[in-house]
Formats: sequence, structure tokens, C-alpha cells
Amino acid sequence: MTIIRQPSFFSIKELYELEPTHKYDAIISAIDVSSIYHEISKRSRLGAPTELNYAAMIISIFIRYVERIPTIKDLIKRLNDDIAFKLNCGFLYSDVVPSEASYSRLLTKLSESNILEKVQEKIIHQAISEGFINDDTIAIDATHFASRDQAPPKEEKQKAEPKKRGRKSKAEREQWLKEKTEKEANLPIYEKKIESQLGISLTELRAEVPQDPKWGVKKNSEGKNEFWFGYKGHLAVGTSSQYILQSLFSSGNLNDGKAAIPLLKGIETLHLPHLRFHTMDAGYDYEPIYKQVYQMGHQSVIAYNRRNESETIGFDKHFAPTCFREHSYRYDSYDAKYETLKYTSPKECKDCPLATEGICQKVFKMKITTNLRQYTAPARGSKAWKKIYNRRTAVERVNAYLKEFFQLNNVRYRTGKRAKVHFDIVTLVYNASKFAVDRINKNLNEQVA
Repeated sequence: MTIIRQPSFFSIKELYELEPTHKYDAIISAIDVSSIYHEISKRSRLGAPTELNYAAMIISIFIRYVERIPTIKDLIKRLNDDIAFKLNCGFLYSDVVPSEASYSRLLTKLSESNILEKVQEKIIHQAISEGFINDDTIAIDATHFASRDQAPPKEEKQKAEPKKRGRKSKAEREQWLKEKTEKEANLPIYEKKIESQLGISLTELRAEVPQDPKWGVKKNSEGKNEFWFGYKGHLAVGTSSQYILQSLFSSGNLNDGKAAIPLLKGIETLHLPHLRFHTMDAGYDYEPIYKQVYQMGHQSVIAYNRRNESETIGFDKHFAPTCFREHSYRYDSYDAKYETLKYTSPKECKDCPLATEGICQKVFKMKITTNLRQYTAPARGSKAWKKIYNRRTAVERVNAYLKEFFQLNNVRYRTGKRAKVHFDIVTLVYNASKFAVDRINKNLNEQVA
């Protein structure tokens, strides 16, 4: 009898149970520390002390998240009390342990550059080149986390002057429309409608994201509003690899849908050959998002959010055509060449007395471009559609990992700029850990083979 050897599976949990030396080496080796060091290293003798080991400081900041050390103060205490930990972080025995002010200056330099985003991209590209990212589906969702500060007191709004009663004159209406158009044109990108993002570059979209802590609201599992003061993290995750392929940090009041197009444009730059589907919940059900996915040559699997829309006569709730007796036609296949969905006659038609009358159409074909929101491939309500949509749980799982194991909820900084550094480090350490696990699994499987 042939013996089948099962492939080894090594998880992040097992990685974190390794000896510190092996664990740190595996994770830090996935991060391009030299690029970060070059970005924050001193250009002159003035300012911060030159005797500090900045490379070790960078490594110790990452290890703080691996070891779930809550504050920089606790990190410094650990470095002073534990010589083995200090050496594992890259410090020499004779090196002076940096002060809180030194770490603060380092984080300030990181907040003033986008080096963490560049290093994150390097990890993703390296994982793609080594064959660890072969996803055909991307899941997008947002998670919220609170700011360290409490919300400022509400400012009392001045009462607006009462509106003039009656209809505006033609001249007044034209002036009002002109002022309204000018006002909308001068709004920041993320205060405009979502469709305005389609013609804007990824660089500009990322640069204009609001980052100050704001009040946010979302419905919980019980359907009640849940409020928080702080931020949102928007993630695009590979559903099979579970890498964070794109991330975006924003204020807590930013609509989830307004972060989708920047994430999608970022995904497009990765040139993933197997990618076909993008799945999201009903909070992303906006026409421009479907357009962006369509322009990328992919398919949208997004839950439909009915906005006071009545049912269309001749179609069911999933927009499949219905027969005279209101039985839904069955989704059969999708023709990518002609971009059409094929529906076949309902199973009830076999015993229907109208079947022999020649008034029932056996096959319906519908172009998805008729309405990108309603017609997706595979068709809404089909088993294939539900199977792809269920993959969306991958991004929810990653959100839970970031909060429970990587300290996403533990924001220790007052400004959005510094909180973004915290978010970037959390996502970077997660991807580096995932990359380290994949490399270990690959080596174990090669040894078994």
C-alpha cells in the first residue's frame, strides 16, 4: 500500500512558542530593517545622541509587538532587567539602553516618512515571488479601534439664520447652484462622492486620507449602534493565503465604502495572475466600487444593500428572471467573452401546463454591463456566489488576530500621525510573522520529501 505523507503545517501560534532567538530571527529576517535604518539614521552630529544603536532600537520596537509589551516604558524596563532579551534585540552588552525620548524621536521620524509602507510592499512582493500568495479572491473589510484620548467636548453651533420663505427667483436659484457647485468642487477628496475617486491616482488618494481621531458608529451583531472615538483600519486580505495585501489607516468617521477604491487600486499594482474575485459586505455596495473592479477585469461579490428600492416586476430578489408563475430561472454559467449570464428554465417548468404553450422562454441571457450592481458573475443567489462570499470571513479572522495578538487595540499615541505608525507596525509584524511561518513550512515539507 502506498504511504501518503501529509504536508507539515506550522502555524503562527507555534512560531510564537519557539525559543526567542529562533522566533525573532525568523520574523525580523522577513523585514528589510536596513531600509528603515537608512531612512531614520542621522544626517549630522547635531540633535539626538550618536552612540545609540538605532538598528537595535528598530528591532526592539518590532519585538515589543511580538512579545505584547504594552508600552515603551515597559520595553525599556525589560531591556534593563533582561540581558538575554537585550542581546536578542540586537543590542551589544556595552550599549546604553535608549530613553523614552530617544524612542519617541525614532517614532516621529517614522511618522514623517512612508518607509513602513514600502517595507510592507517588499514583504508582499517577496511572498508572491516565493509562491506563497496565489489567491483568486480578495476580501475587504474595516475594523475600528479606539484612540488613547477622550473625545473633545462638543462645540456649540451657532443657530443658522432662518431661511427665506417661498421659492427662489430664477437669478437666486442660479446663484445658489453656482455656489453649491463651487463648494462641492473645493471639498477634500474623502468628503466628495465615491465616484470622484475613480479618476484620482493611488498616490493622491493615500496622501489625502483623514487621520485625526473622530467619532465613528457601526451596527453590532444585535443591530444596535456602537460608538467609539478613534480610528479605522481598512484591510484587503487574500482569502487563502491570509496576507494583508493592502491596508489603509483613517479617522473613525470615514465611510467604509470610501476606502475601497484606494485598496482596489493598490491591489491592481501587485499584478496577481490568479486573482478573479473581490468580496465585501453590504457596506461596500456602491456603483463606483463595482466599476473599479470591472475596470480591473475582475468580478465583484458584494452583498446587495436595498436602499428603499422596490422589487422589479419579472425578476426575483436576486435579479434572476421569473416565469409567468413567478418561478425563478436557474443560473447556469457565465460567458466571459460576451460578459453574459446564462439562466435556464426553472425546475417547476417540467410539470407546468404552460410549458407546451410556447410562451415560456427556455433560456435567458443577461449582460452584466446592463447593471454592474445587480448582475455579477457568478450570479447573485447561486451556490457559487454564496461560496465565494463566505470566503469573506478571512478578513474578519485577520482583524481578530490583529486585535487579540498584535496589540491593534493598544494605541499609546495621541495624534493620528503617530497612531498610523502603530497601525503600520502591527500590519507589518503580522505579515512578517505569516511570511516566516510559510518559509518554515516550506523547509519542513522539503525535508519530508
